[in-house]
Amino acid sequence: MENTVMQDLPASERISEKIASLPDWRGATLARVRELILQADPEIVEEWKWDVPVWSRGGIICTGETYKAAVKLTFAKGAFVDDPAGLFNASLTGNLRRAIDIRQDEEIDAAAFQALVRAAIATNLASVKAKRK
Repeated sequence: MENTVMQDLPASERISEKIASLPDWRGATLARVRELILQADPEIVEEWKWDVPVWSRGGIICTGETYKAAVKLTFAKGAFVDDPAGLFNASLTGNLRRAIDIRQDEEIDAAAFQALVRAAIATNLASVKAKRK
């Protein structure tokens, strides 16, 4: 259960606190993917839901969960997002979500990852437009 001080912090500060609480490779990895996500589109919003970092634009792009063996980036509508570089390597059989598990000493292709984030945004925005019609 979170303490009241953490609950009162803005999402971006909570994410920074989460990263700081992980002094090993997971904190560095989460910090790096956060940086890449935010660089991908200036309108991305950081949120804190389900006790994990969430990045959104036109809907949830992805969450950033940390486990002992991996940093998991779960893309909310990943099944509908083009992934030409084959970054998705987890949760591949579901009807909606797809994920990227990054393990210790693994690097993520920055350009391919940012393209995937932009494709997820485009999927979200197309869905928002379709609902308006």
